[in-house]
Amino acid sequence: MAISWLSALKLVPWSDVISNAPLVAEGAKKLWGAVVKPGTPPESDLAAATATDSEMPQMAQLQAEVAGLRGEVSDLHRQMVDSSALIKALAEQNAQLVAQVQSTRVRLRWLAALAGLAILLAGASLWYGLTAAVGRG
Repeated sequence: MAISWLSALKLVPWSDVISNAPLVAEGAKKLWGAVVKPGTPPESDLAAATATDSEMPQMAQLQAEVAGLRGEVSDLHRQMVDSSALIKALAEQNAQLVAQVQSTRVRLRWLAALAGLAILLAGASLWYGLTAAVGRG
């Protein structure tokens, strides 16, 4: 079992995996940085800030809220695009790994068939040698 894992790991295009690893890591960092913004106030602070702005006319307050929501929607859209790119990169790497594993499975089946044939030929040769020796003796 360990040999098959070792052979599968040897067939993985590690140069591609290693060369793509910094891109994937950078994408993950950017995604994490976009999701967790260090300067974003908690929702309770936002609610307190809007409650103290009662002197603003209602229409101006609504326009300010709409502008804020548009910014948040824009940020969410950007995060979605970034996460989609990261998922695409991971999916491509996964496809490469799956193709290598499939190739390894096919090779192992051929090797098993050849090993079985070799064992049968060795057994037949041994049997033939023994029967020939008994027949002469």
